[in-house]
Amino acid sequence: MDIQLWQIIVITLFAVIAQYDGLNSGFGLAKPAVAGGIAGLLLGDMQAGLIVGGTLNLMSLGVGNFGGAVIPDYTSGAILGAAFAVMSGQGAEFGISLGIPVALLLTQLDILARFSNTFFQQKADKYANEGKYHLVERMNLMGLIPWALSRGIPVAIGLSLGSEFVQMIVTNMPAWLMGGLKTAGGIVPALGVALLLKYLSIKKYKAYLLIGFALAAYLAVPMLGISFIGLALALMTYEKRQESQVSVVGGGDDDDE
Repeated sequence: MDIQLWQIIVITLFAVIAQYDGLNSGFGLAKPAVAGGIAGLLLGDMQAGLIVGGTLNLMSLGVGNFGGAVIPDYTSGAILGAAFAVMSGQGAEFGISLGIPVALLLTQLDILARFSNTFFQQKADKYANEGKYHLVERMNLMGLIPWALSRGIPVAIGLSLGSEFVQMIVTNMPAWLMGGLKTAGGIVPALGVALLLKYLSIKKYKAYLLIGFALAAYLAVPMLGISFIGLALALMTYEKRQESQVSVVGGGDDDDE
């Protein structure tokens, strides 16, 4: 499909707003699943956008830019990945295979944005020492410029090149490379879940992990169904613990009497 000018403008603005939301307001627009879904909706295929964004969201689980560490820009990767999936007509797997390298590539622009932002931070410190607090507020607002450009420019360029550019990539891409990228895209959810499991008490709750694996691998239960089963088991465990605590307290009172 051919993307329209208004779609390029709206999606680019959304990429900028999502970046601001991730840094400040925290409404969830920067989540890859949300970003990919909105990009897909604007291009006429929300389902493909949700699949691309949700997959990259899984990969981002357990990963954070703590202490200023730079991580892949999964939000912009989801936006462009969803756009490429719809524009090329190759489906979500193709969008995922392009969204991952895009997220990794934009890591460099994230570093540039952080470096450029220090100029406004130093100015804000200077004005704060001088008591010019209205200028401090201005520097804080202007500090959004590097962040906006680091996301808006690559997204606008990627969308402006249009479906012809994406189709050229598809046509000239070797079959073995395309197959490898699709395979890598299929591995991404497992990688994201593995990163998340690294921070959970798996040894303590390994029985629940085995139940979930058996339901998914052998009984083909959908993820939502497994989630409901997990919620039910969690509620049962919680209620048993509450009952045991009440019985212990009651037993203690009887002994005192």
